Amino acid sequence: MRIEIICTGDEVLTGKIVNTNFNTITQKLEDVGLSARWGTTVGDDRETLLLAFRQAAERAEAVIVNGGLGPTVDDLSQEIAARAAGVELVLDEAWLARMEDFFRRRSRAMPPNNRKQAMLPATAEILDNPVGTACGFALDIGRARFFFTPGVPRELRRMLDEQVIPRLLAKSGLQTAMQLKRFHSYGLGESHVDALLRGVEELVPDGSVKLGFRAHYPQLETKLTARGTDAADIRRKLEPVEQEVRKRLGNFILAEDDQSLEGVVLAELGARAATLTTVETFTGGQIAARLAPAPGAERVFRRGLVVRDVAEVESAVGLLPASPPGELTREQAEAVAEAARRVNGTTHALAVLVDLDEGPDRIELGGTICLAIAAPDGVASRRSRIVGGREWVRLGAVELGLDCLRRQLQGLPVYERTDFEKT
Repeated sequence: MRIEIICTGDEVLTGKIVNTNFNTITQKLEDVGLSARWGTTVGDDRETLLLAFRQAAERAEAVIVNGGLGPTVDDLSQEIAARAAGVELVLDEAWLARMEDFFRRRSRAMPPNNRKQAMLPATAEILDNPVGTACGFALDIGRARFFFTPGVPRELRRMLDEQVIPRLLAKSGLQTAMQLKRFHSYGLGESHVDALLRGVEELVPDGSVKLGFRAHYPQLETKLTARGTDAADIRRKLEPVEQEVRKRLGNFILAEDDQSLEGVVLAELGARAATLTTVETFTGGQIAARLAPAPGAERVFRRGLVVRDVAEVESAVGLLPASPPGELTREQAEAVAEAARRVNGTTHALAVLVDLDEGPDRIELGGTICLAIAAPDGVASRRSRIVGGREWVRLGAVELGLDCLRRQLQGLPVYERTDFEKT
């Protein structure tokens, strides 16, 4: 099925905001075996927007329009959709009542301009939005079915999952009984995993299980999309492929489906009634920032210490006198982790210490990472070197630290060489 995505808004067109919604839509489509043929970005201009709708109506069978459903004067999607379809805008009393109730339940008066959000093309089909006031809708323009979605990311995701994707699948004629299985890994590059998993699709000879990847350094998402007659049929097809993926990727799988690395770490600590202190240099507290907001952190995460360099770390955790300047060592990280655990009275401590190369940021810039995990039964540590620029080193150090903590808690080797390390 020929699908086009149209993203609207001057702020998107001019680059003032990053258009993450386009990526969200394309990934949701790919996850169910669909894909976009065209992607168009249009500013808040009536004639340009009308032209974009008409062009899409001529070449596509389905069009997803994102943005322009708000209450302000530059939100033009309803108006231009009605013009393109040759119908009038009419007030949808039911949606107006929904909006009024939305504000009333929050003890707020609905501003008069929000009434605009209930003005819809006369032939429109409402697409429910249970988490916002922007009313999604669908209608035919020319030979294409248009789906209008809100620009707020969480509202868009909900509408795609519950309203748009099911309608697209029905329109495409694809089997709507499907399941997406996801494996999240750290340490293996996309081409490496592709080679490791070669042939796994052939375990289901009818071609109903498809393998795909989404790389977002430092993690890689491996996806299995399965189709079948019903849930039991899909489960039967997926099970042997899932087992083979787990076997081939082994300890590098850090989470599955909607799990996150930080969620897995907190769950492992929580199951032990354990507590955690973190110590970081260079990473700017990003390890703590990953852990602290996650569900369950309030019972586990006690303190995150962010300092500038190793000498400052040693002083902060009571290791005096501080070590003289020199090459960063695992022994230093081990001493820092154990001292942080003792000083803060936690069962576990993670220390991630980074010695960044000197000089301007460049692709050859690297960093030496020494990390250690102190636990009641001892200290585990490893040393690594990552090259690729400041941000590459920072992201890698954060992920490496959390993943090594996950491995230690799960009884796995803390050291297994990754594709991102330089000898």
